[in-house]
Amino acid sequence: MYRLETLFIGRNFLYLPSIDSTNEYALSLLSKSKPAEGTVISTSNQRAGRGQIGSSWESEPNKNVALSIILYPDSLHATRQFLLNQAISLAVFDLVENYFPGEVKIKWPNDIYINDKKVAGILIQNAISGSYLRSSVIGIGININQEIFTSGAPNPTSFKLEKGTDFQINPIIPQLCHFVESRYLKLKSQKAVPLQSTYLECLYRFQTTSYFARPDGSTFKGRIIGIAESGKLEVDVVGKTELFGLKEIRFL
Repeated sequence: MYRLETLFIGRNFLYLPSIDSTNEYALSLLSKSKPAEGTVISTSNQRAGRGQIGSSWESEPNKNVALSIILYPDSLHATRQFLLNQAISLAVFDLVENYFPGEVKIKWPNDIYINDKKVAGILIQNAISGSYLRSSVIGIGININQEIFTSGAPNPTSFKLEKGTDFQINPIIPQLCHFVESRYLKLKSQKAVPLQSTYLECLYRFQTTSYFARPDGSTFKGRIIGIAESGKLEVDVVGKTELFGLKEIRFL
């Protein structure tokens, strides 16, 4: 179905015309067996895609990329699992940047933006054994040809909305597999520092004074200055560094 030039990502490729969630399907596979590393589950119609912390991912049938990848990053200590998030975020960044050079950023922790609009999202679900990761399911959704979004998400976009033309989806999936494999192999070869520095270089609003909101609705002015090893966002707020976890800060 796809012409792949990867070593292992996508070599075992499962295409399902319609499914509730590729991540849930991958997790089900892992509960019963040990699929080959790099196994990809892809669909043209994801009916109940998932986002971070219980949010949903809207995807119109036959218009977008929706897939999950099974990995076994078992040499990665659980306290450093955000490195995997950085590697995968950079892989999706690489893919989108290939089509929109100079316009792409990673919005912490792993949304991909074209200018100020969200074009892709990532959901990583890790299983831990002892102190190390045992397996990871990497869910990736990329808006390609969708033009109308009804979920109420604040700033969605797609390749088509940005360029005004339809894109062929089939070539994009092998490209994504290539970029994921490249970044993942760098992580596996212990090249964490370059991944971390590159992630910061690509980070949305990094070192830029911006307005943010807390869960209670209060707003403040701050500047993103880094990422803690835990993955929390480091923000300079009036000369003091504050750490924020997922859903603890909102970009304004």
